[in-house]
Amino acid sequence: MRIVELILPIILIGVIALGCAKKQVVKPVEEPVVVETPVEVPEEPVRPKLVLQRIHFDFDKSDIRSDAAETLRKNAEMLKLYPEKKVIIEGHCCEIGTAEYNLGLGERRAKAAYDYLTMLGLSTDRMSMVSYGEEKPLDPADLPKNRRCEFVAK
Repeated sequence: MRIVELILPIILIGVIALGCAKKQVVKPVEEPVVVETPVEVPEEPVRPKLVLQRIHFDFDKSDIRSDAAETLRKNAEMLKLYPEKKVIIEGHCCEIGTAEYNLGLGERRAKAAYDYLTMLGLSTDRMSMVSYGEEKPLDPADLPKNRRCEFVAK
């Protein structure tokens, strides 16, 4: 029994010593301070919708009138905003005259608009021409409205 009295306190002291582990002090980790600086992303300029205006001609003429010159200037500026686009210039006429004559007149009108746009700096590979003569009237009852060039962007 004497041995038990000697060993028991030693075992108790050992259990207490081993059972009570040292507490580890956890130091807080300092995280780097992140400062967000707003980055300005350059905005692409918003392009206006591509709208090309028609031009009109005097009876039996293919000369560019002053009002048509201003419209062609605006069309050229618009097309410069869309360098990926091509344009078809359509020449039209009223029904006065033969179909053959009007096809030729429509072609001369389309060519006049083509040349003017080229003079304004538009590349010739972006433009093509077609004449419809009197085949596609804008308004069959209004002959002056049919003497025109239309511009179709593709």
